Amino acid sequence: MSQKTALITGCSSGIGRATAWAFLDDDWKVYATARNPADIETLGEHEDCDINTLDVTDDEDVERVVDRMVDEDGRIDALVNNAGYGQHGPLEDVPVELLQQQFDVNVYGPHRLARAVLPHMRAAGDGTIVNVSSVAGRVVAPGMGAYAGSKHAVEALSDALRLETEDFGVDVVVVQPGPVETSFRDRVGDELDRYDRTDAYEDVYDFHEDASLVGGDGPFAVPPEDVADAILEAAVSPSPQARYPVGRFAQYAMLARFLPDGVRDAAFGLLRKL
Repeated sequence: MSQKTALITGCSSGIGRATAWAFLDDDWKVYATARNPADIETLGEHEDCDINTLDVTDDEDVERVVDRMVDEDGRIDALVNNAGYGQHGPLEDVPVELLQQQFDVNVYGPHRLARAVLPHMRAAGDGTIVNVSSVAGRVVAPGMGAYAGSKHAVEALSDALRLETEDFGVDVVVVQPGPVETSFRDRVGDELDRYDRTDAYEDVYDFHEDASLVGGDGPFAVPPEDVADAILEAAVSPSPQARYPVGRFAQYAMLARFLPDGVRDAAFGLLRKL
């Protein structure tokens, strides 16, 4: 059998880079992508890694990379939609254009990639699409409306797509990390600095700028390799789970969605006061 292939977005660092290495270690051919190819040069040193420039908001970029995979290998066995960022902050302070950008990367990007690879997966009668979501896709905290909204959308799209493609041999999986030891929160801080802040939400800003408990350097954070392992497990499994929460924090947070809304609201209200 020919070597299996994977297209992975957002490989410049963190989860995406760890995922590329996990698939390479498992003898896949990996098409590793990032907006800046200089960020993934070291991945390109591996003989089974093909590095590509890819902006997930650009239709032509998406088409070009998918066409290259098909031309060179004739197959696409796995798509890992990992590229994304967090637009945090009180919703009143989030300009519409920044909310649109959040959805363009986190929601429309995975949709573009899925539409591009699905004809090839359906023709092959096999394939796996892994969408990297977050615990925020199921449980929302104050100041995370934009980001959580995008991840909620990813969860809904994944659920629908899983049902639509199951008869064609295509699996659709959601991976849900909690805090991860990456530079993700650096981008969060950069985005918060772009706002004209409303003083009434200063406690929300303080929470997100500190985030000592749930940040990438907090006690609940897991290494990106743990997320990569879950993604690889989903890709190689003949019958993958619909969802893979990663880390103890994520597993417990998933249970919080079963609490009554009033209980969750009271818990977040207490957190704001603290």
